[in-house]
Amino acid sequence: MTHTYQITGMTCGGCQHKVQTLLSQVKNVQKVDISLAEGTADITMAQHIPTTTLQDALKDYPKYQLSEAQHSHEMSMEADAEKRTWLATYKPILLIFAYVLTIAIIAGYSTQGFMAMTAMRIFMSGFFLVFSFFKLLNLQGFADSYSMYDIVAKRFKSWGYIYAFIELGLGLAFALNIAPFAVNLITFIVMTISLIGVLQSVLNKRKIQCACLGAVFNLPMSTVTIVEDALMILMSAVTLLSIF
Repeated sequence: MTHTYQITGMTCGGCQHKVQTLLSQVKNVQKVDISLAEGTADITMAQHIPTTTLQDALKDYPKYQLSEAQHSHEMSMEADAEKRTWLATYKPILLIFAYVLTIAIIAGYSTQGFMAMTAMRIFMSGFFLVFSFFKLLNLQGFADSYSMYDIVAKRFKSWGYIYAFIELGLGLAFALNIAPFAVNLITFIVMTISLIGVLQSVLNKRKIQCACLGAVFNLPMSTVTIVEDALMILMSAVTLLSIF
């Protein structure tokens, strides 16, 4: 298999040779073709090599930065999506929603009847705890994916790392019912910012990976992602209004 990567920092033939040599030494790399003019590297590999492994091969020369070429990543996403049905594609996220919703409904029942606000709080807790769990399984992979479309992470990549822990904190805060006004306000702001990047990607019809479940599942960006973020925004807004 051959993948194309973007290489920045190459200014001459010597740079080209150095990068080619370093990448060729990576295990399972069979061939490396460097284009100095385009700043790209076509890497043929015996089996899939994580982008982070290729980046590590250049770590002693920080002027050279390797990243996934956007068009290559989009083509891969589009090809994968075409092979799967809608249900097969979104099965992981649908199952998560079903489980979290079931737990929320059960938690909402009490001797006084069904407590809608309690059920909604538990749903939001489960949502953030589960989604942060998958992000933390491969934090760097999530940060890399998130930086491809989030308006903050594009300019400040560390935001991807911070965001995963914000979700974890929100999940715990909702579960413990701590500072509901502040927690819901943070949720409203953070999820609105996240939604802007999602909307831009979907409206521009960019075929990129959704980072909602981290780098564990290969989920394409779509209206499902919009609904997911919008639901959290709506729930936090309803809770904020109920507090006043």
